[in-house]
Amino acid sequence: MIYFDNSATTKPDPEVLETFLKVNQYYYANPSSIHSFGGKVEKLLQQARAQFSKLLNVKENEIFFTSGGTESNNTAIKGTAFHHQKRGKHIITTSIEHPSIIESCEQLKDFGFEITYLNVDEKGVLNINELEKSIREDTILVSIMQVNNEVGSIQPINQIGQLLKNYPKILFHVDHVQGYGKVDLDLNNDGIDLCTISAHKIHGLKGTGLLYIREGIQLSPLITGGEQERKLRSGTENTSGIVAFAKALRLEKERSIKGILQIKEILKLLRDELSSIEEISIHTPQKYAAPHILNFSVKHYKGEVIVHALEEMDIYVSTTSACSSKKNIPSRTLLAMGRTEEMANSSIRVSLAFENTMEEAIIFIQSLKKVISNLEKVMRRSV
Repeated sequence: MIYFDNSATTKPDPEVLETFLKVNQYYYANPSSIHSFGGKVEKLLQQARAQFSKLLNVKENEIFFTSGGTESNNTAIKGTAFHHQKRGKHIITTSIEHPSIIESCEQLKDFGFEITYLNVDEKGVLNINELEKSIREDTILVSIMQVNNEVGSIQPINQIGQLLKNYPKILFHVDHVQGYGKVDLDLNNDGIDLCTISAHKIHGLKGTGLLYIREGIQLSPLITGGEQERKLRSGTENTSGIVAFAKALRLEKERSIKGILQIKEILKLLRDELSSIEEISIHTPQKYAAPHILNFSVKHYKGEVIVHALEEMDIYVSTTSACSSKKNIPSRTLLAMGRTEEMANSSIRVSLAFENTMEEAIIFIQSLKKVISNLEKVMRRSV
């Protein structure tokens, strides 16, 4: 099997799985219980939080555990909106964000909030000047995805953060789900107030994520009913998932230098080979793009047709993001980048992990060429 759908989810690392099982087996008490067994589990949770603090170079009290990227994004958007609505009801984001951002913003419209969706250029990158022009007296939040999950374009996070330092009343949220381990982000020097990371994108387990909240910032909780996570996120902590997440974060960081070099070489081969195929248009920009995502279209064929044809060869890729792929609608990101609706309907996303190999890439190209050739034969017979 060749698995090139790592932006949707990654294969759990064996060490991560081992940690998860061990914690479930030996540290299964509720960390909120007052007995000594619960105390041991609470201590384990504190140790995991300390590890996150060290790896991300932030304070321990700035780490809040959630069920994943979607919950973290919802908490950042709605938590900011509801807590700071007396100061203003205007939010700025882009037209190519993850659905958990877009739909949270759309929901807030029902509560009287106004949303500005910034356009992007043909490379999928926003214009800093347009962002500054969009800022109003009542703007309370700017939320920008660092690495786009469909095409891999990288937003100028540092420039945005420096700009927003001139507007201290505006909070800056960054969706770092696709970036961790692949694209650097400095939570201290990039002016970031809120940041989302998800475990299952870095070989951790589904159902675990975190939201970094800079010390001193207040948000309204979305889930109430307990004292957990300093009252921001009630509910018994997923201790085993959190400890396993810490292990995944550490392993991803340790492997990133060598791993990035490897996937850059693989991506270059893929780009070079795909560029030589007449029927293919590549949408991922050559510059300002993450090293693990490549998005392209095959002329005349919907993306799902190619996906299923490759699946029969035991090769797994995707069309849009996993959260949107079953909706069977054109890629919103590609339309925003000025691509035609035909291209947006025919897009394919290849997304790599450090464990992928050059041999897999070569087999993928050979298989894709065979798929296109077979489809063309079918088309000619039907004419």
